[in-house]
Amino acid sequence: MASFRWRGEKWQVQIRREGEASLTRSFHRKKDAEVWARQLELQADQLKLPKDPRALERWTLGELVERYRDEVSIHKRGFEIEKLVLNAFLRHKLCSKHLSEISQSDFAAYRDERLKNIKPNSLKRQLAIIHNLFEVAREEWGLPIRENPLNKLRLTETDQRRERRLREGELDRLIEAAKTRRNPYITAIILLAVETGMRRGEILGIHWDHINFDGRSLLIPHTKNGYARTIPLTAKALEVLEDKREGIGISNGFPPPPSEDDVAVFPITPNAFRLAWERVKKRAGIEDLHFHDLRHEAISRFFEMGLTAPEVVLISGHRDMRMLFRYTHPMRTGILVKLNK
Repeated sequence: MASFRWRGEKWQVQIRREGEASLTRSFHRKKDAEVWARQLELQADQLKLPKDPRALERWTLGELVERYRDEVSIHKRGFEIEKLVLNAFLRHKLCSKHLSEISQSDFAAYRDERLKNIKPNSLKRQLAIIHNLFEVAREEWGLPIRENPLNKLRLTETDQRRERRLREGELDRLIEAAKTRRNPYITAIILLAVETGMRRGEILGIHWDHINFDGRSLLIPHTKNGYARTIPLTAKALEVLEDKREGIGISNGFPPPPSEDDVAVFPITPNAFRLAWERVKKRAGIEDLHFHDLRHEAISRFFEMGLTAPEVVLISGHRDMRMLFRYTHPMRTGILVKLNK
């Protein structure tokens, strides 16, 4: 609010608001001072006054990360993964610095340090979280951050497209290894990935009320790109889900699937499944195989079955048809046959 006082031969007016820089000006007439004060008060109500940069001295980057983790990340579907990234970042010395001291050069040094241990694409995904953190702090929390320090940070991406498919006998070895694990869900999850092309998070997010056993279809309400889709189920995929419904795994000490519809078919956390997947691969003696490669295998098989690109898109959920080009290598042999004719 505005305060007025006679100082020397002029009226001095000062505008003060919490979190904003104070403004002072002097006038010969008090009326002029009051008019100026009313204009500044109006600008303050419209959030047009400059922010007080001293507010950045009261926050460390670590405190900002913790607030973002506890107030923003916790509401995201990928919270568990994002929490791991943020907690790891909190251990870095950069988080002990105050926001008033943070600059792009700090993150450039952090980038160079991290690139010694991880690939550019992995670092880019992690830095995207920190970038959004600064945007939320500036746009929603009102911190006087003039420019996001990650806006102009350069990070060269590498082409990490994979065309890894299952080799002869690998699926059988994975299934045999999975059956030796105490967890009863691993085998079914692997088979569903190959039969449906679903992502790991989509499979773990299946609820019983998403499945139409009579219509042989499955609703995927939450996807990577935000668009729900309903996919047809192969006979094998339907068999896997029916087996789980009938209570497979009870003999291993796990409870049968609950009768309530709105319950996860695979009550296992992403991290628990990741660890189980690594153990299964090791027992099967298979190297350089990502779980996401099973999605690549499934989509490649769809093309080999003769499905058209629009039909595959309905199952895979790709929003950009160009993304399917990397899956069409099974069609190359067929193209050669046609060319030879």
